[in-house]
Amino acid sequence: MILHARWQGHRRSCKPTLVWLHGFLGSADDWLSVQQAFPDWPMLSIDLPGHGGSRSQRVSGFDALCEQLNATLRHHQIRKYWLIGYSMGGRVAMYYACRAALPGLCGLVVEAGHPGLSDERERQARLAHERRWIARFRDVPLTTTLEAWYRQPLFAELCARQRSELVAQRGAGHGPSLAAMLHATALSRQPNLLPELRELKVPFSYLCGEWDSKFLQLAQQARLPLHTIAAAGHNAHRASPVDFSLCLAQLLRQPV
Repeated sequence: MILHARWQGHRRSCKPTLVWLHGFLGSADDWLSVQQAFPDWPMLSIDLPGHGGSRSQRVSGFDALCEQLNATLRHHQIRKYWLIGYSMGGRVAMYYACRAALPGLCGLVVEAGHPGLSDERERQARLAHERRWIARFRDVPLTTTLEAWYRQPLFAELCARQRSELVAQRGAGHGPSLAAMLHATALSRQPNLLPELRELKVPFSYLCGEWDSKFLQLAQQARLPLHTIAAAGHNAHRASPVDFSLCLAQLLRQPV
């Protein structure tokens, strides 16, 4: 089964297609402010299961999701492509690039995505944390859950107005579908991909907002190929789309 996706940009360009994967609670539309800077590139924005136009779809885990991504890329006849993913979409992009990529992958760009846990105690603590959120998305009214979600320390840079905007924007989603996707792609279920990322044969870049202390520290400790976006927190492409676009444009000029 293919995932819902939307073409943008210059479809007849000889450049590789930019394939975009959004974060948890988002959709393909989340990238629009950045994509305006790339009108000469062919672009395919994908809605992941439980989100946007793929809201009714569910997957059992990373491998099943990679099969859907492959089916989607084949359906759209994509032969050369860059993969760009944010947060959950970044984790999916890393797993896909390391273990399931179709031939033609030209590069990987990840924004604030976790490469995986190596410590078993951290993994068990994360599992308990995720189970609580999965239950809330499944059983509690979505707007109530979103209010609590965006008050987590990870989103500390958001002001009250920004939180309200996000809750209103995401409130049309379907809680049980989101819970299912959160379970399927849980960080506690994801392998530690760092060793495989270091062996990638294509360019790999990691973007992070300067105020995203958690992922900035993670990237530095893991010695990821880090590029920092000024005046931005966990969602750098939303907070600083111009700076994000300029950084991405530079990365896309890397030889492949």
